[in-house]
Amino acid sequence: MYSKEIVVRCESGLHNKQVTYFVQKANEFKSSIWLESEDRKMNAKSLLGIMSLGVVTGAAITLSAEGPDAEEAVNALEALLQRDVY
Repeated sequence: MYSKEIVVRCESGLHNKQVTYFVQKANEFKSSIWLESEDRKMNAKSLLGIMSLGVVTGAAITLSAEGPDAEEAVNALEALLQRDVY
């Protein structure tokens, strides 16, 4: 398992278009991926699950993945959380 603590830097947080791009990117990987915010942990490949976390700019989250491309997945998703996609 590969895990990393990240501070969300994108201005919109994980809402609307940003969360859609995040989930689409997560689904490109074979690994199981989770996003943890405070005491809640959700499947990063679930649009409704990630939206329900209400991740905002400046939030500290933990991204973790387990599988053949775990490190690559976490690093790619971290990059999305550092900027606005649109």
